[in-house]
Amino acid sequence: MSDCCPPDSSSTGPSVGIDTLLSGDRHRNQVRDAYAQVARADSHGEACGNGSSCCGVSDDAAINAVVSTRLGYSAADLDLVPQGADMGLGCGNPKAIAALQAGEVVVDLGAGGGLDCFLAASEVGGAGRVIGVDMTPDMVSKARANAVRGRFDNVEFRLGEIEHLPVADNTADVVISNCVINLSPDKPQVFREVLRVLKPGGRLAVSDIVATVELPDEMRQSPELVAGCMGNASLIDDLLAIMRDAGFEQVSIEPKDESKTFIRDWAPQHNVTDYLVSAAISAVKPHAV
Repeated sequence: MSDCCPPDSSSTGPSVGIDTLLSGDRHRNQVRDAYAQVARADSHGEACGNGSSCCGVSDDAAINAVVSTRLGYSAADLDLVPQGADMGLGCGNPKAIAALQAGEVVVDLGAGGGLDCFLAASEVGGAGRVIGVDMTPDMVSKARANAVRGRFDNVEFRLGEIEHLPVADNTADVVISNCVINLSPDKPQVFREVLRVLKPGGRLAVSDIVATVELPDEMRQSPELVAGCMGNASLIDDLLAIMRDAGFEQVSIEPKDESKTFIRDWAPQHNVTDYLVSAAISAVKPHAV
């Protein structure tokens, strides 16, 4: 997610109040600032926040690797990516549910340092292509440097918001994301954009945090919890409705109870596992839309 073209003011879509727009911008800027700090800290070999959290970065690559294996990545996965791509971020491994095939085009929402992009690139091969989108200039710069370092010629990184993807219609066979969509202040718009950039029959494969019960106001209003992939999580039934309303079929949200073993470390003072769980989220764009 990052700065891109604003929606066309001549659009015939639903009217959005100025207060709503400003609130969304404040939310987005808070998240952007938090992840810019993460990117800069990681680039300088420093710690940022809680190293075990979705948005925390340790100054120790070995610790980040341990965090990532808890999320579902294998040691073999981590050996495939350039140094600096694994920042210990996320809440799962979207590649594990994406069933990527050689030659496919993949778009990654909130690419960060490029970990999931590089793993996807290894799956789709030289005939395929991976486009990573992130709204944080520091992250995009870091990911591009990682791509050069790892000699990933079939990966590119673009600066843009996931609500307004810098990707043409009907481009992707698969859209992946790892603990990013829940950061958006406008999830319905995100899923409409995902549907737009997917080819007919294209797939969505996401790891994200969802709410099993309604979060208390103090959690929803906490900038730290919002930037930490927790405070803005949607209830499972609400997210199902959002995805179906966007036009997706075969929508599935599978909570991963085992994820509570690492989520509880993200914000222990809030007992977050009483409310939140990581989930594998998948859907398909209809062949006729």
